[in-house]
Amino acid sequence: MRDVVQSLLVSLLVSLSTSFCQTTLPVPALRINDQGYYETAGLNVILFNDFYPEGHQGGLSIVQCGERVAANGDVRLEPTPGQWAPVPTVGKRSVDKEKGTISVDLWYPDSSKDRKGFNPIVYPDLKFTYAVRTIAEGNGIRLIVDLDKPLPREWTDKVGFNLELFPGTYFGEHYFMDHTTGIFPRQANGPMKSDAEGDLQITPMATGKQLIVAPGDDKKEMTILSKTADLQLIDGRGLHNNGWFVLRSTIPAGAVKNAVEWVITPRVNAGWRYKPVVQVSQIGYHPGQVKFAVIELDKTTDTFAPIQLVRITGDGEKVVKVDRNPSPWGTFLRYKYLRFEFSSVTEEGLYKVTYGSVESNEFEIKKDIFARNVWQPTLEYFLPVQMCHMKVMDRYKVWHGLCHMDDALMAPLNCNHFDGYYQHGSTLTSYKAGEHVPGLNIGGWHDAGDYDLRIESQAETVYKLALAYEFFRNDYDETSIDESSRVVEIHRPDGKSDMLQQIEHGILTIVGGIESLGRPYRGIICSTLRQYSLLGDGSTMTDNLVYKENELDPVLHRPMPKDDQWVFTEENPEREIYVAQVLAAAHRVLQGYNPDLAGRCLEISERLYRRNPAAKVEARVNAAAELYLSTSKKEYATFLLANADLISTHVETFSEVLGRVVRKLQDAAFTATIEKGVRRSFARVVEQQKENPYGVPYKPYIWGAGWGIQEFGVKQLFLHLGFPDIFTSEYVFNAMNFVLGCHPGENTASFASGVGVRSLTVAYGANRDEWSYIPGGVGSGTALIRPDLLELKTWPYLWQQTEYVMGGGATDFMILTMAANVLLNK
Repeated sequence: MRDVVQSLLVSLLVSLSTSFCQTTLPVPALRINDQGYYETAGLNVILFNDFYPEGHQGGLSIVQCGERVAANGDVRLEPTPGQWAPVPTVGKRSVDKEKGTISVDLWYPDSSKDRKGFNPIVYPDLKFTYAVRTIAEGNGIRLIVDLDKPLPREWTDKVGFNLELFPGTYFGEHYFMDHTTGIFPRQANGPMKSDAEGDLQITPMATGKQLIVAPGDDKKEMTILSKTADLQLIDGRGLHNNGWFVLRSTIPAGAVKNAVEWVITPRVNAGWRYKPVVQVSQIGYHPGQVKFAVIELDKTTDTFAPIQLVRITGDGEKVVKVDRNPSPWGTFLRYKYLRFEFSSVTEEGLYKVTYGSVESNEFEIKKDIFARNVWQPTLEYFLPVQMCHMKVMDRYKVWHGLCHMDDALMAPLNCNHFDGYYQHGSTLTSYKAGEHVPGLNIGGWHDAGDYDLRIESQAETVYKLALAYEFFRNDYDETSIDESSRVVEIHRPDGKSDMLQQIEHGILTIVGGIESLGRPYRGIICSTLRQYSLLGDGSTMTDNLVYKENELDPVLHRPMPKDDQWVFTEENPEREIYVAQVLAAAHRVLQGYNPDLAGRCLEISERLYRRNPAAKVEARVNAAAELYLSTSKKEYATFLLANADLISTHVETFSEVLGRVVRKLQDAAFTATIEKGVRRSFARVVEQQKENPYGVPYKPYIWGAGWGIQEFGVKQLFLHLGFPDIFTSEYVFNAMNFVLGCHPGENTASFASGVGVRSLTVAYGANRDEWSYIPGGVGSGTALIRPDLLELKTWPYLWQQTEYVMGGGATDFMILTMAANVLLNK
């Protein structure tokens, strides 16, 4: 009797909470729109328009009031699959707008597929085909999974349909599971247990037929009813720090048609409209630069509020400029846009832009806006923190201890590493597989949110720093770097240029690798997934002792662990040529700082160039250009002159070297040919930037486009420096402003952590599990949830949105903001 009363009471409470919050506006039914997903006011249901399961993206996704609250709905082989779990192959997707149905064919491969080496994705001996169907029913959907045949008996109640719920949306929210209530916890809580196979699993939070999440919340409430097996609500973070909450029901024995059947009914707020977002730079503007704000609106907006630029003074506010009848820029993806120009305003001060009752953050207009607190955090914090083979200290704090001093063992042959490296059937060196390679435990930076050293990221970081130093001669000194003691101290000047010290540190790993191996390494990386997924101090990944078989650890007196990282090599003429290009540029800037290292750079650069005659011409042109700038040798000049037409046709490929080469060659015919190509290139840029309101070529994909737009900006910068009468600086600074906050989406944070009023202060760096950031790191930024949702979540584990990387990300940002300070203050 008590259970019956409790059931009635719970039902009454849910009914009351729903009725109190329910809008009085009529709720239109879900319809499939022209983009191929279900839509009604404040609700989108998307089925396999996207597929990136390891990034918690794709499958069945639900967007409530503009926020993606659930994703990755699909048949999975595990209760809470991680990054390297088996995933299906996606087949035909069929849409019937009239009937309101979408169906997708999928299948799992079996273990007979050729999977060499150490690739951790292990596919079991299970092969089956299935379809996921959705049918619109009012403002909800019915989801059905059909199999081609029953699953083998041993897979009964193991294979299931999973739907992931985004933790950041539901932290602290309650749920009903049938007659019980619960809360979504901030951290994963036990108990853990072993399943029938002995694998560790977390105990479900709740089990039942009907789940109601966030009851009574008109932006979050959702009801899921299973018509087949019980629902299990599981915390996916029990096994994986980056997991989401998982709602799952397994497929029972003998099931084929309607093996899984759910009815999903999200709360629909018929009066909801996307709130206007005012997008501006999070730091501000120089008086002399092009200045505009972008206002992002719900696509149904047909009347517009006035836009104002307001100056904030000590005794109040003053409207400086107003547009009472703004003209729409147009539609881009799922939003409508206005663009508000205020370049004519040059008076220094504190400002904000208002659109009706919506305000931007405050920002400054002043001449020295880029002089402090902009590019400096990258040089003061991010680059030092990423330094490998060093101990990095910061006042009372240690960012990481001395690390990876046991680098590195030669990688196994025919090894397909889980992070994309591949060692072929030869080591391509005098070292045997498993043998220690000396000379690799010096220099370099940890790449991205993990700890490997990729040759291309090491080289590009050096190259961008070398170009920045050569152009701007910046001898900023805020860090002590001692390569002999292997100690870095942030905020302890040592009388040396930080940029030159960083260039030296990068060159030490590149040159050290070549001198030891006879070629550039492909990468240096840990050998196990347990090491790779390390969150925390990188010095704990290995014991810093070179592995020696049959010897004891000198401290613990037990067999030494074989925890040393592996070094991979490859045959890659284009990569070797790029390294030659970088070393030639580094030679020039290091000549007065470390002459011996500078000389080794040039010698190796010329050797790599000459031994790769079959490399692509484009790569050889860039390397020849830097070698010519360093040596003035006729052979390089002759090669450049012979390729004038190629260079003119593909100007963007040679943007960093082109202006300098033209000036040094002083060849009238070459100059004329190149300038024709530069004019064509600029005309293309002018047209491309018209495709969106941000003044940059922008074609979002799964990953955030911030790095690509920065790279575009850097290319524009060097073309402007080389050809100022043809290439203006406008698009250079548009790219910079995009990264600084004038970018799409409701999260207008600067992609550069710690830079500006609002920035990425929860990011995918080495300290991501602390929900923290590294100042000066630059995330990839706003990503695309296909087909048209722009997203930048406050969540530390979405690498496609907030990951830091070496090689372009932060150093491109440094170049752009340094250039702004120099060029705008000429």
